[in-house]
Amino acid sequence: MTGPRVVALGGGHGLYASLTALRGTCEELTAVVTVADDGGSSGRIRAEMPVPPPGDLRMALSALCEDTEWGRTWRDVLQWRFATGGPLDGHAVGNLLIAGLWDRTGGIVEGLDWVARLLRAEGRVLPVSTEPITVSAEVACADGPRRVVGQVAVATAPGRVRSLAIDPPDPAVPAATLDAIAKADAVILGPGSWYTSVLTHFLVPRVAEALVAAGPRTILTLNIADEDEETAGTNRVDDIAALRATAPDFRPAAVLVDAAEDDAALRSAVEDWGARYVCVPMREEGTLDRHDVVRLSGEYRALVTWVTSGGALAR
Repeated sequence: MTGPRVVALGGGHGLYASLTALRGTCEELTAVVTVADDGGSSGRIRAEMPVPPPGDLRMALSALCEDTEWGRTWRDVLQWRFATGGPLDGHAVGNLLIAGLWDRTGGIVEGLDWVARLLRAEGRVLPVSTEPITVSAEVACADGPRRVVGQVAVATAPGRVRSLAIDPPDPAVPAATLDAIAKADAVILGPGSWYTSVLTHFLVPRVAEALVAAGPRTILTLNIADEDEETAGTNRVDDIAALRATAPDFRPAAVLVDAAEDDAALRSAVEDWGARYVCVPMREEGTLDRHDVVRLSGEYRALVTWVTSGGALAR
């Protein structure tokens, strides 16, 4: 198969949707995944081992599994969670497998590549950093500003997020991650939890620098609705303002918006940013905040073609 090289960034269910939509549309597909999660099975593993949280990495690998009985079976095994009432309760099999490979090989990227081979994955999964990252935020609350620490705390804190930070402030980034972004013909950023999955990429200095350089090749996918607590009371204009405040030098080629979110203020914010405004129906029927991967795939195909053919540079 010939076609463009595409990198998709994010975490959790948002990245799972974009990777599912991109499968089969490009020659090389690489996921770059945030490593700030500190809840559930991932949080327990990173508390016991000096490794990145594996959960979002597991989700991305599962999205890329070979579409055969072999691939789907191993995807389902990776996603399986124990319900034991004991120490294994809530752990995802894939999280333990990934952590075990890291412990055995001593290599974060190498371990992920081994899981990809097991799944016969149609793409590669790389972490934004080989170190676990702790995200913190200043949140404007009813009783004044306060700082909250940890991905779960930031995602569930009442009030509006005003600023973000990470620890360590300049974590180690795999050379393969930077190389993938630099060589990508197109970059897909979002959807995903805006502050803890999307903006966190710009808090890693070397990744932020690579994304700024890739801006003319980047398609930003905005979220649908406000079903997560971390963006409660805000809208898509606020999301763009938060991204611009976090990464002032970044400007995407295009911004993909669900038709239900369309309004004059959002269109103006995108166009004032110097990006192409693309507004189409993308909500999955029967859901409040999920993208329809079939529709998303069609839009990605068209926009990646536009970017790679020089359309973005001609604007």
